[in-house]
Amino acid sequence: MADDREPPPLFNNVEIDQRDDDNEDLFSSAIDVDVGVLDGDGQGPFNGTSEAPKLHLSQLEKECGDQFIEVTVTEPQKLGEGMGAYVAYKVITKTNMPIFRKRSFSVMRRFSDFLGLHDKLVEKYLRMGRIIPPAPEKSVIGMTKIKMSNQAEQGSSAEFVEKRRASLERYLNRTAAHPILGVDPDFREFLETDMELPKATNTSALSGAGVMRLFNKVGETVNKITYKMDESDPEEQQWFEEKTQQIENLDTQLRKLHASVETLVLHRKDLALLTSAFAKSAAMLSNCEEHTSLSRALSQLAEVEEKVEALHNEQANADFSVLCELLKDYIALIGAIKEVFHERVKVYQNWQHSQQMLNKRREQKAKLELSGKPDKGNQASVEVVEWEAKVDRGQEEFDNISKMIKKEMERFEVNRVKDFKAIIIQYLENLMTHQQQLIKYWEAFLPEAKAIA
Repeated sequence: MADDREPPPLFNNVEIDQRDDDNEDLFSSAIDVDVGVLDGDGQGPFNGTSEAPKLHLSQLEKECGDQFIEVTVTEPQKLGEGMGAYVAYKVITKTNMPIFRKRSFSVMRRFSDFLGLHDKLVEKYLRMGRIIPPAPEKSVIGMTKIKMSNQAEQGSSAEFVEKRRASLERYLNRTAAHPILGVDPDFREFLETDMELPKATNTSALSGAGVMRLFNKVGETVNKITYKMDESDPEEQQWFEEKTQQIENLDTQLRKLHASVETLVLHRKDLALLTSAFAKSAAMLSNCEEHTSLSRALSQLAEVEEKVEALHNEQANADFSVLCELLKDYIALIGAIKEVFHERVKVYQNWQHSQQMLNKRREQKAKLELSGKPDKGNQASVEVVEWEAKVDRGQEEFDNISKMIKKEMERFEVNRVKDFKAIIIQYLENLMTHQQQLIKYWEAFLPEAKAIA
């Protein structure tokens, strides 16, 4: 009969039946201790021995507060030739955490290793409600230029490599700062295993699997945006609706600000070019000027303008590296937050799917009992028990991911304010330093201008 067939869940990539296997011994392997039970912020029971200490997830995060991991990505070097070439980076780590074998160590990693690490962390923690820092974007054009350039032409790709190096460093430090991701075994292996990692799959920008994942993600996003959740807790539902709207508004405004800063950087570079042209014109005019003091003043003016050009270029680079890149990072991070919120919707949908199947099984059981078919009724009773367990697991998973998202959002807000405060102060100090230097240049030139007789 048609009613006996189980309809597919709304999202096939989320299997609620596998929940226990997915979470088994996850954090115990991450921290190299046997974990007994987790508190309300955790994700269910873990397998531990009877003598194992009971370590709560919140306790682990507090204990990591005084410890640090500092990661530096440096020394990018091109390896190989032609389309098989790639850039490797030296990843230097300094830490005081006893979970690492040494206090200081370094490894060589290529860009695909970073993407592979990010995919592993997403696979482990996204469904739990953790906000996974986004990996730097792939660039087909930038890498193609590097692959096809020879030793003499590598200077044209130096800016792209430096931007990528800086973004990889920020990605690793943001991941290391997370109390759970920073002690994940895959992250530790990435930092301290001095050997080539297994080749990451699906990291190619043009792979067929990557294109299919993109289409699937777009389809899921549309479904999740249009899906209306009717939660049992109105306060929690209101919190998530308000937070979703806040994230959307923040994303919109950050994108506008990022576009404005990019335009500012371009205008500063244009200003530097025009200042350079002005300096050259003033120098040429001083050469053909017969009036001695005026010629000398014009020559000095050309020198000052050359110095001002350098200041404009420095300020443009500071605008980009300090302010523009921070905004770009947070736009990507907000994208990761949206993914976590979407994951919660998927968990809710699978929970509701289980509830629908349970109701159908109960109806079938009642019909069989009324029709006097005890054998089939017993089988229906077993199925009812199974779906009741699935509903309980689905509700537990939904409650857990909701709690975890709230906790992760609280951490995100604290870090966001701290990051923007530090960057704004750094940006203003940098701007003031350049302005003060500019004033000194013109103050030094003023007596020369007044000396024109």
